[in-house]
Amino acid sequence: MSVNPLERGMILDKFSSDYYQLIEDKLYTAVLADVMDGLGCQRQSMCADIRPLYPEARVVGRAATMLAADVYHQPDEPYKLELRLLDDLRPGEVVLCTTQGSRRAGLWGELLSTHTRAKGGRGAIMDGLARDAARIIQMRFPVFASGLIPADSKGRLEVIGIRVPVEIGGVPVKDGDLVVGDYDGCVIVPREVEDDAVSLALEKVAKENVVRDILSKGASIQKVFKEHGVL
Repeated sequence: MSVNPLERGMILDKFSSDYYQLIEDKLYTAVLADVMDGLGCQRQSMCADIRPLYPEARVVGRAATMLAADVYHQPDEPYKLELRLLDDLRPGEVVLCTTQGSRRAGLWGELLSTHTRAKGGRGAIMDGLARDAARIIQMRFPVFASGLIPADSKGRLEVIGIRVPVEIGGVPVKDGDLVVGDYDGCVIVPREVEDDAVSLALEKVAKENVVRDILSKGASIQKVFKEHGVL
C-alpha cells in the first residue's frame, strides 16, 4: 500500500522545493481538477488556449501575480512594476500575469525567463502572449502562454499591479496560491483547500494505478468503476 507523504508528515514545509517536486513527480493537472471538483471548487482549470511552449513543460509553485493593461505611449519608467516583482521574486514562485485579453505584444521573453530561473522561480504563465519562444524552449524553462508575437510590450502593455488578486484564463488567482501546469493545461489550487486537494489527489493516483493494472488485463470497465469508483 502506498504511503501518502502529507499524511505521514514526511513533507511539512509547503513552501519547500521538496513539496513542489513531490507534486510535480506524483500528480498532474487532471487529477487535481477532479479532486477539487469534489471539494466544490469547479472553476480551477484555466481556459484551453493557455498552452506550454513545449510538450514536456511542467510547473509547480506559488503564484506571483501581475496585472497588465494596454498603453499607447512610452512610459517614463517602462517595466517599472514588472521588474520590481521579478527582483523581489521568492524561490518556488511562478509568475502569473493577465493582459486582460490584449494581443498587442509579448509580455514575457527569454531574458525574463533567465532572471526568473536565477532567482529560484519555477516558471511563468501568461493569459496573453510571449516571445523569444525558441530560446525559452532551448533553455527548457516552463512557460505557458495563449500565443506568440515578436512585438515587445514597451509602449503597448504595462504592468499596473503586482501581487494583487487577478483572473487568469477564467480562474481567480491570489498571490501565493498553488499553481500546477502540464501538457493538459494549468490549474490553480486555492490555499484554503490545498491540504485536502493534494492529499486526496495522491490517494486518487494510488487508486488509478491499481485500476490501470486491472483494466490492462481486459476487465469490464463497468465492474471496475463500480468496485473502485475511479476513472
